[in-house]
Amino acid sequence: MSARLQSAEAGKADSIGAHGEYERRVAARQNLVGQLARRERRLSYARLIVFVAAAAVAWLAVDTAVCSPWWALLLLGLFLVFVVAHHRVRGKRERTSRAAEYYARGLSRLTGRWIGSGTGGERFQEPTHPYAEDLDLFGRGSLYELLCTARTRAGEETLAAWLKAPAAPDEIRARQQAIDELRPRVDLREELSSLGLDVRGGIDPDALEAWGAPPPPADVRGLRVAAAALVSAAAAALVGWLTIGFTSRAFITTLACEGLMGLALRARVRRTIRAVERPARELALLAHLLARIEAERFRAPTLVALRAALDADGVPPSQRVARLVRWIELLDARRNELFAPFTPLLLWTTQCALAIEAWRVHSGAAIGRWLSAVGEFEALCALAGYAYEHSEDVFPDIVDDGAPCFDSLALGHPLIPAARCVRNDVRLGADGRALIVSGSNMSGKSTLLRTVGTNAVLALMGAPVRAQRLRLSPLAVGASIRSHDSLQAGTSRFYEEISRLRQLVGLADAAVPLLFLLDEILHGTNSHDRRIGAESVLRGLLARGAIGLVTTHDLALAQLADGAEVHNVHFEDHIEDGRMAFDYRMRPGVVQKSNALALMRSIGLDV
Repeated sequence: MSARLQSAEAGKADSIGAHGEYERRVAARQNLVGQLARRERRLSYARLIVFVAAAAVAWLAVDTAVCSPWWALLLLGLFLVFVVAHHRVRGKRERTSRAAEYYARGLSRLTGRWIGSGTGGERFQEPTHPYAEDLDLFGRGSLYELLCTARTRAGEETLAAWLKAPAAPDEIRARQQAIDELRPRVDLREELSSLGLDVRGGIDPDALEAWGAPPPPADVRGLRVAAAALVSAAAAALVGWLTIGFTSRAFITTLACEGLMGLALRARVRRTIRAVERPARELALLAHLLARIEAERFRAPTLVALRAALDADGVPPSQRVARLVRWIELLDARRNELFAPFTPLLLWTTQCALAIEAWRVHSGAAIGRWLSAVGEFEALCALAGYAYEHSEDVFPDIVDDGAPCFDSLALGHPLIPAARCVRNDVRLGADGRALIVSGSNMSGKSTLLRTVGTNAVLALMGAPVRAQRLRLSPLAVGASIRSHDSLQAGTSRFYEEISRLRQLVGLADAAVPLLFLLDEILHGTNSHDRRIGAESVLRGLLARGAIGLVTTHDLALAQLADGAEVHNVHFEDHIEDGRMAFDYRMRPGVVQKSNALALMRSIGLDV
């Protein structure tokens, strides 16, 4: 895309919302794809016509001498021009098509039709994690699927790590600055989405870093010189044998020496090939991503540091990775049916493997740093895209001195479409460190817990939150919302719940205060034990400096509220046209009625 078009589109992006901007760009990219497809077809036909013409002219020149063979060479040159032009147009069409798909996915996120269309990150799920499963961080329809636009595995892993572990206050503020700077750069995110091949997550950062980390054998340079010398000697002996009467003995001798060298290095060559062949396509994408990042200039300290981490030894890492990719592509040429018979003479596989080892000597130690920088940059771009698409969401204020707090105004769940999202004010801190939430079935109690927890996770990773305002201190999040019995492990739901509660008590003993989210606490046991156990757990958490929310159907637990540290709030329902209806608004005090019997009757149970 031209710089003039990018500048014009950036100006429009500032003046209209994300939905309008994405619609406009989808239409423009799809229109351009159609134009490029037509141009590609014309070039394909022209290439075919010129090739047939060149073949005909060559036949006439050789068989009938009607015309000069130079005309055939001229047409062959024109054919090659058309081949190059066709390749460029096809590449541009594919990139433009990927850009259109990028904006189409953005529109699906904005209209609430994104579930199942992205990467759910199921591999990052941990059953023992203190909140990931309870807050729907991973899987179909998860927060990760909504956020993730990364194209490398390093980017996916970085984003997942940020979701699973709160950052320090200074790091949160630094990420906020970086995300805010990247937020309006729609063109940058488009280019990152359309660069290179259409692959995702294929590079294993740990495996590739491990491959580059240990120093290769020190004899690489000498072996490369020896291999090149043998190939040169073999070529000279062959030319001498065919042209000036050398005996075949010299050629056979050098060929035998090549064979011995190939056999001696065979195991080493195989190890090198196995290490680099599989990630070749993804390394090409990495080179493109590095080149795009290198072209940017930033102001936010985090982005400046990421950009500086790429510079080493005066050669841009994009060029260094591209050089490795070229050697891998040359290595793949050994599979070409026309070229394969000549590879033994050229020691082709051995020379390419040694060149790859030489690359590792010079650049292998930097692979981990490059992958880490790209992964962090992709994670920041993913959050910047989320911030751009949710312009009403705000960055939270991080308060890293004083008592633990979570003070929000108009807090909503980021996975609920804005048109259906009901917001509530939730305040935890000096005026009340815990809320006991009562209410009828389906009234919104569990959703409130997830709303608080999910926004806390977003805030503590540096992202915007679904609120008009949020002020919070550094917190460790812990939840017991979705406990399951396990037939394989032989544990009941109640046992799973109390195991999680023990885990949360352990978290509360740590230096960072705990934000606890307990849904229907201890409802798997009798009311007497539940009352005693719930009070002990709640008082124990508060004694350790934690803050949080507890939901319950058992109104006896509402008596735990003391008017100082613990307050009661509730959700209500009402009958509307003979049906249960909910407004999902949180109110002070204890709920005064239950809808359990009404719900049972509404589905035909005789109660």
